[in-house]
Amino acid sequence: MSYVEVPGAKVPIRMWTDPASVEDVALRQLQNVATLPWIKGLAVMPDVHYGKGATVGSVIAMRDAVCPAAVGVDIGCGMSAVRTSLTANDLPGDLSRLRSKIEEAIPVGRGMHDSPVAPDRFHGLATAGWDDFWGRFDGVAEAVKFRQERAVKQMGTLGAGNHYIELLFDSEGVVWLTLHSGSRNIGKELAEHHIGVAQKLPHNQGLVDRDLAVFVADTPQMAAYRNDLFWAQEYAKYNRTLMMALLKNVIRREFKKAKPTFESEISCHHNYVAEERYEGMDLLVTRKGAIRAGSGEFGIIPGSMGTSSYIVKGLGNEKSFNSASHGAGRRMSRNAAKRRFTTKDLEEQTRGVECRKDSGVVDEIPGAYKPIEQVMEQQRDLVEVVAKLKQFICVKG
Repeated sequence: MSYVEVPGAKVPIRMWTDPASVEDVALRQLQNVATLPWIKGLAVMPDVHYGKGATVGSVIAMRDAVCPAAVGVDIGCGMSAVRTSLTANDLPGDLSRLRSKIEEAIPVGRGMHDSPVAPDRFHGLATAGWDDFWGRFDGVAEAVKFRQERAVKQMGTLGAGNHYIELLFDSEGVVWLTLHSGSRNIGKELAEHHIGVAQKLPHNQGLVDRDLAVFVADTPQMAAYRNDLFWAQEYAKYNRTLMMALLKNVIRREFKKAKPTFESEISCHHNYVAEERYEGMDLLVTRKGAIRAGSGEFGIIPGSMGTSSYIVKGLGNEKSFNSASHGAGRRMSRNAAKRRFTTKDLEEQTRGVECRKDSGVVDEIPGAYKPIEQVMEQQRDLVEVVAKLKQFICVKG
């Protein structure tokens, strides 16, 4: 489908889904965003749903302003994917050992490494900028400085919630590695600090929703936020890079005879801010639950822990600010999913996948998410599918 245009106060809301299917609270959030004085455009992806602060699945383009709640608290959250030389024929009958080895190598949940993981541990991993990156920690908000040791030890860890590591087959039976994570606790604390600062600023007092408080250009608060935002986005990218290196090491050890090789990594943020130019204007584009899908750019759009994921190539649709969905998108809250589904439902919906099937991940059950095939159909003018993947191992925090 192409987009449907819904009237908004300052700009129209371009929606790549049926507006009638969007929950009322999410629609209200979008209408509120469209009232912001600085807004120049608002695009809504087919995985749209209500989010804390701002709607998940929204792309907000503003001039000389940025809304920290519209980025979310997991700054730089995103995906990485790698195609391997392994095929279904290389796999053992029992996948539980492989899953356990992954969980031993990469801490999940709130876990962290006992000692820091540095890129120079991995042969061939790009280390340029690593020392400079950590050197710039001295310049982030004073309020989070005490978290440095934790931030260092959480580098290369998964986290909880909807974060995961998966091994998947494509249609040819080739094995892919994917993972989903962000800037861990340090990104969350930086985001919460700056959201608090923004809400106290005088120019935000008349907004229809205090969660939409913004920083404006040429102010010390904006400069401080941009500094910390871009640092946290870099943290998230390094985090995924190190996790993928750890994951590859597990694969090498477990499949020594097959001598696995790995193609180039595909990586994309889906909670972030980028400086981009549209219609002759330099804009700050915030994607919360959306990937960049510029012409020819590779991206990853996952389903849920029991459904398909997609490797895509962007079509460069400027009406969406060169964006596409970041996944299937939730169709119910975590609490609603826990009330509706049981561990038996989880077992049924993840049959054939080596994964957790306990009450701790019932809120991540496939039934809590929108059908990924429908989401992909609604954005045919935003991306083309390069590969369709189906997981056989899923590691959750």
